[in-house]
Order: sequence, then structure tokens, then C-alpha cells
Amino acid sequence: MSTSASAASGAFAESFGQGGPVLWILALLSVAALAIILVKLWQFSRLKLNASEPTEQALRYWYQQNPQQALAVLQGSPQPTAQLLARTLQGLAMPAVDLGLLREELTRFASAKLEQLRAWLRALEVIAALSPLLGLLGTVLGMIEAFRQLELAGSQVDPAILSGGIWQALLTTAAGLSVAIPVVLVHSWLERRVERCGHQMEDAVTRVLTRDLSHGSSALSAKGTRGMDTGKPPVSGSDNSISVPATDAV
Repeated sequence: MSTSASAASGAFAESFGQGGPVLWILALLSVAALAIILVKLWQFSRLKLNASEPTEQALRYWYQQNPQQALAVLQGSPQPTAQLLARTLQGLAMPAVDLGLLREELTRFASAKLEQLRAWLRALEVIAALSPLLGLLGTVLGMIEAFRQLELAGSQVDPAILSGGIWQALLTTAAGLSVAIPVVLVHSWLERRVERCGHQMEDAVTRVLTRDLSHGSSALSAKGTRGMDTGKPPVSGSDNSISVPATDAV
């Protein structure tokens, strides 16, 4: 068994060597892509990127008019959505806060976090796009070399010369596609996780800033139901009025 394994490894090394410098470049790109993927997986796992907690728990406390408890839940969380939500609650707790300036600061903070999450994803995209092109380049160079050998053979043409050069040339194309296909799949998956995180950040901030509007809509619906039950239209004013306090007063 060891003899067959060594023979297989020797054949692989020989084929790899016959692939030329393009194959070595593709090997380096595959190692770089694997390293980037492992680092990004570790980063996303450490940040608990798409976990719903503790954001949902903090929002429940916020809807219960308990911002201090909501902040306590978010403190120390490495999750980007939780950090943005904590900054939102801290900004709303400031006296006479300007909501326009607060939104600008939250947009800046969210953009910085998403930029950190997208780090090195462009490198994966470049590797995925460059690998098949390098494979094609290796194939073209191999075909040139095969026909050159065929020309040097003159009238004594050996089909083995052409066929051997062709399979060596096609080896680089297969290697380029073997690197590009999994990298494209993983890059798309990682990019989708970053996009989902951005959506969660936007959704959490919007739910905080529109809390009173959401409660007002619920109260309006309940008031309309009471008016239908009594056979009278809902009346504005007195006990049935909807109070929508300013968000920055919280």
C-alpha cells in the first residue's frame, strides 16, 4: 500500500511540475484563498455575526420602556448589530439630542463595522476571477510549446508529442477552475452573511427610532376595534387620543 501511495504522490508531483510556473502560481493563490477563508470564518464566529441575541432581547426591553436594562443586555457584546444598537440607545439617552446628527453618527458607525466585515473579501473575489484566466494562460502557453515541439520534429511527426503537450496544457485549466469554483461559492456565502448583518443593523435601529410609531399604530388599531364593537366611529381626544412622545425625550 505504501508503494502505491508513494507512486501516486510521485505521479502527482511529476504532473504538477509539468504544469509549469502557472500551476505554481495557482497553488499559491489556493493557499492564500484558504487562509483568507479560515480567517473570515473565525472572525464571523467570534462576532456571532447573524445571531438574533442579544439584539432581540434588548429590543424587548426597549419596547417595555426600560432602556437601562436594554443597554445592560448589550454591554460587552462583540456583535456589530448589538454595538450599533447600544450606541443608538446611548445617543437617545442624551438630553436634547439632535436626531439628524444621531442618524449621521449611526450611519458612520455602521459603515465602519461593515467595512471591517468586508475586509479581504475583495481579495477572494480577485482570486476567483484570476484563477481561470491563469489556467487559460497556462493552456495557451502549453499549446504553443506543443506545436513548437511538433515543428521541431519535422517530417517525423509523433502524435504522442502533440497529445502529451495538450494534456499538460489542459492541466492548468483544470487547476484554475478547481481553485475558482469553490472560492466563488465561499465568497458569495460570506458576502451574503455581511449583507444580512447590514440588514439586521438597519432593522434594529429603525425599530428603536420608530418605537412610538409602532405603539401608536397598535393603539389606533385597538381604538378602531372598540369603535366597531360599540357601533360608533373612533373618537379622537380625551381618553382615546394617541400620544406620540418625541423619541429624543426617552
